[in-house]
Amino acid sequence: MVTTNPAPQGSGLCFCTSWRKGFTPESTMAKLLAALSILLLLHIASSNKLVCHMTNWAQYRPGSAKFTSDNIDPFLCTHVIYSLATINSFNQVVNIEWNDDQQYSRLNRLKSVNPDLKTLLSVGGTVNGISPFIAVVAKPESRAAFIRSAISYLRTHGFDGLNLAWEYPGHNGSPQGDKEKFTLLVTELSKAFVDDAKDNRKTKLLLSANVAALVPTVDRAYEVNKISPHFDFINILTYDFHGHWESATGHNSPLYRSPVDSGSHVQHNINSSVSHWLALGAPAEKLLLGFPTYGRTYRLTTAATSLGAPANGAAEPGPYTRTAGFWAYYEVCDFIPSATTEWISEQEVPYATFATSWVGYDDKRSFSSKVQWMTTYNLGGAHVWTMDMDDFSGHFCSAGAYPLINHLRMSMGFPPKPTTTPAPPTTRDPVADFCRGRPDGLYENSADKTTYFQCFQGNTYLHRCQPGLIYWDSCKCCNWP
Repeated sequence: MVTTNPAPQGSGLCFCTSWRKGFTPESTMAKLLAALSILLLLHIASSNKLVCHMTNWAQYRPGSAKFTSDNIDPFLCTHVIYSLATINSFNQVVNIEWNDDQQYSRLNRLKSVNPDLKTLLSVGGTVNGISPFIAVVAKPESRAAFIRSAISYLRTHGFDGLNLAWEYPGHNGSPQGDKEKFTLLVTELSKAFVDDAKDNRKTKLLLSANVAALVPTVDRAYEVNKISPHFDFINILTYDFHGHWESATGHNSPLYRSPVDSGSHVQHNINSSVSHWLALGAPAEKLLLGFPTYGRTYRLTTAATSLGAPANGAAEPGPYTRTAGFWAYYEVCDFIPSATTEWISEQEVPYATFATSWVGYDDKRSFSSKVQWMTTYNLGGAHVWTMDMDDFSGHFCSAGAYPLINHLRMSMGFPPKPTTTPAPPTTRDPVADFCRGRPDGLYENSADKTTYFQCFQGNTYLHRCQPGLIYWDSCKCCNWP
């Protein structure tokens, strides 16, 4: 009988074995490999969406951090969501930035390079702290006007769908009853998208939404079982669980609760949030897990530097994002060489400290842990906030362009991108035809544990772990030795 034992601290999920009379290591390992192959196939089948957000304000960041539609790799994500458009006083969708039309065109032109790419426009945000959706949902006439405008706007600019960015119904000044009115809006949008496709003989527009992760907000904002059938996918914002608004350090996007969590904070984690959405009736295959490409910062007030250390406000703003309270991943890369990094084993995420600055962030290792967790729940995939806060140019982290999202893509089991070339025969790849006759998947490189192979359609692709980590075939991920 094969059993799973507790994984070594900090190793993530690990398939370990316990031997019993009559079972040999060889036979058990064969069964484990077969089980892993089945899990990988199931994961690829269910987690088939990698949705990436881009923001139209990232174009104003200085130097190498400036991001526009021209910086997008058309083969990186299955869907790209352009943020953000808003709604005017006539309940019509309108641009925010002066060059949105140009950015729309450049983004949607990428579909001529990758015809499988889908693009959506995110609409919402706030005006003076109030969501424009509050006026939209107030009356049937205003909802109808918005829906007509949305369909026309999306078709005119070549988008494949609409993403609702109402943060959140029943919250931030929303009047009583908005929870039910949000359900009406979603239901009417869904029907209108079906009718539009039928009447005009076009592909139906996609409908998605960014939704809350905190349990009390979910209960206040959504009739989950009523809205879920109408969405093509639902982006749970599984980040910002903690931040500089609190008086002690906490991680932005932890998998599980930590020993320092108490009161309502015991639910401030991915496991609690997604479990709650599922318990309320959301289909797992429609839920997308949020992966942040940024970290939340604190200013420490004592010599303590651990999770739960006293803090007061945010560390200094990053030189490129220039906003108190968070750093883009590429800014974290600049910070790490001079900092002390630690791993929160209970939550499967890292943090780093230097002087009075503390940042909890995500890296390749924590992304791997989250993908493994996501697989156990058979979620529909992942969404990333945002493309422009990963090291999209490869300028900062010395790990190539889009290191986090590329790692996420590979961890989810997507095939190599067309721009990826097979690894040439080298001393690190002593068998040039390693993948010939092997099933698609990840394999260890016995000649160099800091690298590993990805087999796809008979080709061998060589990947390298982060410095200090080695490849573990037991979890199909890079981890500490």
